[in-house]
Amino acid sequence: MRTVVFDIETANWFGETESYDPSKLTIALVGVHDSLSGEYACYLEQELPQLWKILEQTDMLVGYNSDHFDIPLLNKYYPGDLSRIRSLDLMKEIYEVAGRRIKLDDVASATLGERKSADGAQSLRWWRADEVDKVRHYCLKDVEITKKLFEHALAHGSVKYKELGKAREIKLDTSKWLAGESGALTRTLGF
Repeated sequence: MRTVVFDIETANWFGETESYDPSKLTIALVGVHDSLSGEYACYLEQELPQLWKILEQTDMLVGYNSDHFDIPLLNKYYPGDLSRIRSLDLMKEIYEVAGRRIKLDDVASATLGERKSADGAQSLRWWRADEVDKVRHYCLKDVEITKKLFEHALAHGSVKYKELGKAREIKLDTSKWLAGESGALTRTLGF
């Protein structure tokens, strides 16, 4: 099954849009890991048409808070409907068990012993300072961490987070994550 792990960095913030609707934001870049090629790549807003061919041929999108944030925002740019592709939102899976939203950094730290390289506010400052390479690095690090958490959960059926200094395990039912037929999206672009 071809999976694309992805993350988006924005060129603006919710407070600047007077809305909490992700589709009101502007994409700076999208970072991806494609399981078919094994490669990581970034696409600036103007390069997004290059990403459509990959998305059109993938079986599942994997992200962190992606169903709520990344997919609605990316769908604003896509000429078809990305919500028709199968997706796995790790934050949503964790929320369904833990009953609360847990930051990617907290799960990565407890599960993998890794930390994010920065945060979204720093990424936006870099973007506005035209430090695009720093934004790319930050985004791809988040993609790498999300990919490792996805793989860890598949292998162990759980992830961890820290609460009051103590590691807590979150058991996840991963049995259906990769089950079912493979099938690409909508092929709305004729690829």
